[in-house]
Amino acid sequence: MTVAILAAGDFPRKAYPQYLLQSADALVCCDSALEQALRHGLRADAVVGDMDSIKASVRKSFGGEVVQEDEQDFNDLTKAMRYVLSRWPDADCINIFGATGKHEAHTIGNLSLLMEYESWWHFWQREVRVQIVSDYCTAFAIGESCSLDVGEGRKISFFSCDSSLRIATSGLQWPLDDVEFGNWWKATLNRSTADRISLQLNHPTPVLIILE
Repeated sequence: MTVAILAAGDFPRKAYPQYLLQSADALVCCDSALEQALRHGLRADAVVGDMDSIKASVRKSFGGEVVQEDEQDFNDLTKAMRYVLSRWPDADCINIFGATGKHEAHTIGNLSLLMEYESWWHFWQREVRVQIVSDYCTAFAIGESCSLDVGEGRKISFFSCDSSLRIATSGLQWPLDDVEFGNWWKATLNRSTADRISLQLNHPTPVLIILE
């Protein structure tokens, strides 16, 4: 089952993210993102958040489930993620839209959350593919060694704040083998030289990957 989460950043305009958004089995909106969903003719199953930015008239007329969480320890995106995992235990793919744009702080924060979500799956005892999809990129996190089908010539960036991380790679124009991670700029704007790339991490740790 595929679930879409719509945040209040830039609404996708290109065909690929719009297709993923429209074809999802369920849609959950973060707070005022409900207004964007309704404006674009989407049917939302729930709206989740502290409800500090949604118009009272929109909330009152909404026919789906309203889940208000006032605590501020987590942002609305994480509140929506927790709701999705509890509401649909058979969800194996969660695509997040509107998580970038408008506010750089929100963009950085939301992208970093992908690494946090990667560490959840042991607690939830399940495997879920989570990715942020925009008009410009697809972002996701890995937690261990793997091979990825990305397509030859694809721009690809890697981010980690773990200074002890080392990654042995194949299929990249600039191998990461000697990169000392710890700052986010260290492995940006690489390029794949094969359809499949291989990443061998020296220990399990979340790594954010952005494909353009």
